[in-house]
Order: sequence, then C-alpha cells, then structure tokens
Amino acid sequence: MHLPLFFLSDSILRLDQKCLFSSSHSRRRGQPVERDWRQHHNQGVWREVQEERRQESVPRGVCLSMCPIRELQDREAQNLLHRFEVLSGTERERWPRADPSGVVKEYARPAAGKDSTRPSDLRPPAVLLKTVFYLVDNIAASPTLRPWTEVYDFVFDRLRSVRQDMIIQRVSGADCVAVLERTVRFLIYASYRLCWEPLRLYDPRINDTHLQESLSWLLECYTSGKHPNQEEFQALGLLYNLGSSRAIQHTMELPERIRSSPVMDLALSVSRAFMERNPVRLLRLAHRLDFLQSCALHRHLETCRRDLLLIYSHGHSSKNCRFPLHKLAHILALDVPLTNQLCQAHGVEVHGDSVVFSKTSFTEPEAGKLQCAHFHDLVDRKQRDLTVGSIIHGCT
Repeated sequence: MHLPLFFLSDSILRLDQKCLFSSSHSRRRGQPVERDWRQHHNQGVWREVQEERRQESVPRGVCLSMCPIRELQDREAQNLLHRFEVLSGTERERWPRADPSGVVKEYARPAAGKDSTRPSDLRPPAVLLKTVFYLVDNIAASPTLRPWTEVYDFVFDRLRSVRQDMIIQRVSGADCVAVLERTVRFLIYASYRLCWEPLRLYDPRINDTHLQESLSWLLECYTSGKHPNQEEFQALGLLYNLGSSRAIQHTMELPERIRSSPVMDLALSVSRAFMERNPVRLLRLAHRLDFLQSCALHRHLETCRRDLLLIYSHGHSSKNCRFPLHKLAHILALDVPLTNQLCQAHGVEVHGDSVVFSKTSFTEPEAGKLQCAHFHDLVDRKQRDLTVGSIIHGCT
C-alpha cells in the first residue's frame, strides 16, 4: 500500500518531533545531539518533488524552423519582413514574399495577454544553435550584405530572440554554452567595429548591456562541468571589464588550473597594469593579445593613452627636455602622424621630431575631436586575413 506523499511527510514530521523531544532530555544529561537523518531525508524528498514540478511546468519547444510558421505568415501579410528575409526575385513586388529558409524569429517584448510559452512558437535547443550558425555564416559574415550597421541590427535582434527562447525553456548544457559563446564574440567584435558610428545606428550602451548579460550567463554555465573555451572567455571578461572589482574578485575565485593558464596569466597582467596606472606596461602587453582580446581591450585604450601623456607631462615637464616623437609613437602603439594628432589634442607641444612635455599645458581634448576609428592600428593589424565568421566561431 502506497501512502500519499503529504501523508508520508506528516508522519515523518511527527516522528521527527518525537526524536527531537527525546533528544532534548538527552541534552539535559549532557549527551551530544545530532540532527536526525530523517529530517535530511524529508527535505531531500520535498526538494525532489519541487524539482519535478518545476520541470513539468517548463515549456518545451517543438518549432523545427528558424521562425514559427504563424509569425512568418503574419509578417509576410503585414509587409514586415526584413530585406534579408525576402525571397529572391520578389524584392520589387508590392508585397514581397518570405524566404522560408531565411526568415528568423524576431524578438518580441513580453506583453499582457500574449502567451509567449506556446510550444509551437518555441525552438528547441538544437534549432536555436542552428539559427545562430545561420546568423553568423549567412548574415554577419556575408561579404555582400551592407552596410554592416544594418547587418549588426538584424543579427543583434535575432540573437536576442534566441536567448529569449532559451530563457523560457530554461535551456542549459552544451547547446546553451555554444550559443552564448558566439553571442559574446559577436557583441565584442561589434563593439570594436562600430565604435565610431553615430548613435542612431549603433548604441554602445545597449550593446554593452546585452554583452554583460550574455557574459554573466555564460560564466555561470561554466560553473558546472568542463568546457574547452572557458579560459578564453574568462580572459575576455576580465579584459573587457578592466578596473572592475567584481571582475577581479570573480577571477581570483576561479580554480588554480584556469587562473594559471597562459591566456589568463596574460589577462591578469594587463589588469594589474591597468589598476596600477602603468600605461606603458599595459600597451606593451597589448601587443601579445590576439585579435578578439584586443577588441575587448580597445575601449580602454583611449583612457590608457591619455594617462600616459598626463604622466609624461608631469614626469618630463621641462622646457629643455625633448622627447623623441618616434619613440613616443612606438610606446603609444601608433604611427607618427596619429601620435602628433593625439599630442596636439591634449595640449602637448610637438616641435619637428621632438615632443615638449609640460604639466601646465596638458588639457583634455574637445568632445568629438578624436575619432576612435583613427586609432585602431594596434587592433587592425591583428585581424589580417581573419574573416568575421572565423572570429565569431572562435576559429582563429
């Protein structure tokens, strides 16, 4: 005869109370009291029941295409297809037709009265990973789709939809890690490639928000099991968040085998140089970073070079002191013309082939006077023949 679970729980609870009562007398006699194993067992049973209920309530997607058929039909009927999703040959028609192999589910904000957990609208993990591969290989890495700001906007939105499906289904495991790794690489690369674009085409704050969320989720996934790319992304997270106490604390809590890996050792050295305000050492170490690591670091380079000029303006402040311009260019990892431009923007005088530092003449540059894209040489030279696809897939 099988008793109901709640009855069994009440019986165990009454038995526990008797044990606790008798143990209280034992404690008066000076005997040690141990927590009864039945209490642990009861809690374990209840935890298992709660986990089973949670698993039963999680929706499981059954949509085997990149876009649910209902959404495809609705967007086609309302002429809401993106030009990357239109069937070839129908672009000039009044109502372009959808390309079933190219339409990708778009991100939709949760709305009152709208059921976002319908299994027919959710894609299972394998389909989500297939969708990410399509977005990387056929859209982001396409040599014919331009401008790249529009490519970014499309891929960004569709990757957001992929993560939304994963959250609803509570996806975990290898497929979740594979999706998040490519998402983080894409967002880091975009932060470098589009940094000089106007705000109406690219918002660095929004990109940063989604990058930090995806990175945090990915690092959380790394806490269980072994993952071959963990060192790469732990280092990327530290380089992207230089100066963050939380990032440093997280790194210090990593296992020794990860923290002592070559890629992490280099990232930690860069982080230490940044915290010590040693821009000369930081820029020297930056030459050893690979392309994507340099993309993660690049948003800190402007501050680093500014600090270097400020330190030199105080340390070499003398009317009779002449610092070689070509040597300063080498330290800044810039060519001579850009070094000259950077010095002038900060009020540092350049006379011919020499720089004259003065602590009283150093100034902050006017807003918009220095365009980040003009100072990308340190990063650009590392890309060489790398394609966008190889960068995002990690095949470097």
